[in-house]
Amino acid sequence: IVPDVLPTCQLTMGLTQLEEGSLWNTMPCHTHERRMEVYFYFDMDEETAVFHMMGQPQETRHLLVHNEQAVISPSWSIHAGVGTKRYTFIWGMVGENQVFDDMDHVKVSELR
Repeated sequence: IVPDVLPTCQLTMGLTQLEEGSLWNTMPCHTHERRMEVYFYFDMDEETAVFHMMGQPQETRHLLVHNEQAVISPSWSIHAGVGTKRYTFIWGMVGENQVFDDMDHVKVSELR
């Protein structure tokens, strides 16, 4: 659900399926002060996990996420993930801006 396909007031959504051998999503990471984002991870076997990174760039933390678990990422938080194997996630963003040109990219060297 993106503005070019289905106009909505404040919602955008998508599906990301990593290929076999792919582990990372959204790196280098970014923030977008005008939208928050939610992730629902699935299509993972019992021994697969995703380390979902979040927080302010200068003070990041990670959550260990398993199959069919969700993460809420505030607008001020970076977001990136790396899995032990391939995985799939649905992402949804809500906020006042549906244009993707307002992201604040964060260099890997700036992360703490």
